[in-house]
Amino acid sequence: MARTGLNEREAAAAGFATLSVAVESTTRAGYHPGATRMTTKLVVERRSGRLLGAQIVGEEGAAKRVDGLAVMLWNGMTVEEMTGLDLAYAPPFAPVWDPVLIAARKAAERVERDMHNLD
Repeated sequence: MARTGLNEREAAAAGFATLSVAVESTTRAGYHPGATRMTTKLVVERRSGRLLGAQIVGEEGAAKRVDGLAVMLWNGMTVEEMTGLDLAYAPPFAPVWDPVLIAARKAAERVERDMHNLD
Protein backbone atom coordinates (compact mmCIF):
# COMPACT_ATOMS: atom_id res chain seq x y z
CA MET A 1 0.00 0.00 0.00
CA ALA A 2 1.15 3.50 -0.76
CA ARG A 3 -0.38 6.96 -0.77
CA THR A 4 0.36 10.60 -1.42
CA GLY A 5 -1.58 13.79 -0.82
CA LEU A 6 -5.04 13.93 0.70
CA ASN A 7 -7.58 11.17 1.13
CA GLU A 8 -11.29 11.98 0.70
CA ARG A 9 -11.87 12.75 4.38
CA GLU A 10 -8.84 15.06 4.60
CA ALA A 11 -9.80 16.85 1.38
CA ALA A 12 -13.36 17.43 2.64
CA ALA A 13 -12.01 18.75 5.96
CA ALA A 14 -9.82 21.17 4.01
CA GLY A 15 -12.91 22.47 2.18
CA PHE A 16 -12.45 20.78 -1.20
CA ALA A 17 -15.38 19.45 -3.20
CA THR A 18 -14.03 16.17 -4.52
CA LEU A 19 -14.70 13.17 -6.63
CA SER A 20 -12.76 9.96 -6.55
CA VAL A 21 -12.24 7.01 -8.82
CA ALA A 22 -10.82 3.59 -8.11
CA VAL A 23 -9.73 1.24 -10.86
CA GLU A 24 -8.47 -2.31 -10.82
CA SER A 25 -5.76 -3.30 -13.24
CA THR A 26 -2.65 -5.46 -13.36
CA THR A 27 0.88 -4.71 -12.21
CA ARG A 28 2.40 -5.84 -15.50
CA ALA A 29 1.32 -7.05 -18.91
CA GLY A 30 -1.44 -9.62 -18.35
CA TYR A 31 0.30 -12.26 -20.46
CA HIS A 32 3.52 -11.87 -18.48
CA PRO A 33 4.07 -14.41 -15.68
CA GLY A 34 3.45 -13.03 -12.21
CA ALA A 35 0.95 -10.32 -13.13
CA THR A 36 -1.11 -9.45 -10.05
CA ARG A 37 -4.06 -7.16 -9.36
CA MET A 38 -3.59 -3.52 -8.36
CA THR A 39 -6.16 -0.95 -7.24
CA THR A 40 -5.43 2.70 -7.92
CA LYS A 41 -7.59 5.43 -6.37
CA LEU A 42 -7.38 9.11 -7.25
CA VAL A 43 -8.92 11.96 -5.24
CA VAL A 44 -9.63 14.93 -7.49
CA GLU A 45 -10.94 18.46 -7.02
CA ARG A 46 -14.39 18.32 -8.61
CA ARG A 47 -14.46 21.60 -10.57
CA SER A 48 -10.84 21.88 -11.72
CA GLY A 49 -9.87 18.22 -12.06
CA ARG A 50 -6.70 18.89 -10.07
CA LEU A 51 -5.18 15.85 -8.41
CA LEU A 52 -5.43 16.11 -4.60
CA GLY A 53 -4.28 12.64 -3.56
CA ALA A 54 -3.85 9.02 -4.52
CA GLN A 55 -3.74 5.60 -2.94
CA ILE A 56 -2.53 2.34 -4.46
CA VAL A 57 -2.93 -1.20 -3.15
CA GLY A 58 -1.07 -4.00 -4.90
CA GLU A 59 1.56 -6.65 -4.44
CA GLU A 60 4.27 -4.86 -6.40
CA GLY A 61 4.99 -1.49 -7.93
CA ALA A 62 2.70 0.56 -5.66
CA ALA A 63 5.48 2.67 -4.15
CA LYS A 64 7.07 3.55 -7.49
CA ARG A 65 3.74 4.51 -9.01
CA VAL A 66 2.91 6.69 -6.00
CA ASP A 67 6.29 8.39 -6.47
CA GLY A 68 5.13 9.46 -9.92
CA LEU A 69 1.77 10.55 -8.54
CA ALA A 70 3.56 12.62 -5.88
CA VAL A 71 5.40 14.51 -8.65
CA MET A 72 2.11 15.06 -10.49
CA LEU A 73 0.55 16.32 -7.25
CA TRP A 74 3.49 18.63 -6.51
CA ASN A 75 3.17 20.14 -9.97
CA GLY A 76 -0.57 20.77 -9.59
CA MET A 77 -1.51 18.58 -12.55
CA THR A 78 -5.08 17.91 -13.51
CA VAL A 79 -6.25 14.43 -14.37
CA GLU A 80 -6.79 15.66 -17.93
CA GLU A 81 -3.11 16.63 -18.14
CA MET A 82 -2.14 13.27 -16.63
CA THR A 83 -3.87 11.40 -19.47
CA GLY A 84 -1.24 12.77 -21.87
CA LEU A 85 1.73 11.38 -19.97
CA ASP A 86 3.90 8.83 -21.72
CA LEU A 87 4.68 6.35 -18.94
CA ALA A 88 7.02 3.46 -19.62
CA TYR A 89 5.81 0.21 -21.11
CA ALA A 90 7.88 -2.79 -20.13
CA PRO A 91 5.93 -6.08 -19.93
CA PRO A 92 7.76 -7.36 -16.82
CA PHE A 93 6.98 -4.13 -14.92
CA ALA A 94 4.01 -2.35 -16.50
CA PRO A 95 1.14 -3.04 -18.91
CA VAL A 96 0.65 -0.96 -22.06
CA TRP A 97 -1.76 1.29 -20.16
CA ASP A 98 -0.26 1.91 -16.73
CA PRO A 99 -2.75 1.75 -13.83
CA VAL A 100 -2.09 5.45 -13.15
CA LEU A 101 -3.11 6.35 -16.72
CA ILE A 102 -6.23 4.19 -16.53
CA ALA A 103 -7.28 5.92 -13.31
CA ALA A 104 -6.48 9.38 -14.71
CA ARG A 105 -8.58 8.72 -17.82
CA LYS A 106 -11.53 7.53 -15.75
CA ALA A 107 -11.23 10.55 -13.42
CA ALA A 108 -10.99 12.97 -16.37
CA GLU A 109 -14.18 11.47 -17.81
CA ARG A 110 -15.94 11.98 -14.45
CA VAL A 111 -14.77 15.61 -14.21
CA GLU A 112 -15.99 16.28 -17.76
CA ARG A 113 -19.34 14.61 -17.07
CA ASP A 114 -19.75 16.62 -13.85
CA MET A 115 -18.97 19.88 -15.68
CA HIS A 116 -21.70 19.17 -18.24
CA ASN A 117 -24.17 18.38 -15.46
CA LEU A 118 -23.44 21.75 -13.81
CA ASP A 119 -24.25 23.73 -16.98
